[in-house]
Amino acid sequence: MLGGRLLLRQPASGHRAGHDAILLAAATAAQPGQRVVDVGAGVGAAGLAVAQRVAGVSLALVEIDPMFADLARHNATANGIPADVIMLDLTSRADAFAAAGLPPDSADIVLTNPPFNHPTRHRASPDRAREIAHVATPDTLPHWIHAARRVLKPQGVLTLIWRADGIADVLQALDRGFGAIALMPVHSEPAAPAIRILVRAIKGGRAPVAIYPGIVLRGADGAPDPHIQQVLAGQTDIAWDKPGR
Repeated sequence: MLGGRLLLRQPASGHRAGHDAILLAAATAAQPGQRVVDVGAGVGAAGLAVAQRVAGVSLALVEIDPMFADLARHNATANGIPADVIMLDLTSRADAFAAAGLPPDSADIVLTNPPFNHPTRHRASPDRAREIAHVATPDTLPHWIHAARRVLKPQGVLTLIWRADGIADVLQALDRGFGAIALMPVHSEPAAPAIRILVRAIKGGRAPVAIYPGIVLRGADGAPDPHIQQVLAGQTDIAWDKPGR
């Protein structure tokens, strides 16, 4: 990934990180020295992509599945990126978070790519790990956002990616504890409805919701959008303050 600057070992079959993880990472602004926590990290793609772009962040990769946690640990080492790989159930109590190295109000940034496919509209996979990684339950989003709220400092930033038709669920889950919510639709092509929504929210923020111009993966001619190609190659980020970028 990132034009070969991020090398990931992934399962030969089942859930594999892809464009969603890189778009999420590109939409996550960070500064050297900040504590960045990738919640539900899988093999570490999104968090490692942030750390590859912003040297000097303090990275934690949180994952419940031991196989993915082992792969995340391998990938961090193989790419020369220091990272704490933490095996943790996101529904755990606050004391379990603290014991694992994630005390309350300790992170500057949380990013997450939760399972988001609707169970009634998603064909079940025979691969259990793939199914868990892709399909949301009614409690998935509230649990993951609650975990983010717990570890973020006041005014800390949460970024996430979700399916576009679930935007109401995102706003409802963020209603407790988050504000200054920014939304950026992701379209497969210019005339198509959004397929994903990138979300940025501030813990304790008070500004109203802002909807930014969307990004488009392919042009009307079907060719990849040049800016998105640069994003996927790790040459630029997704700038919330520059519409269309």
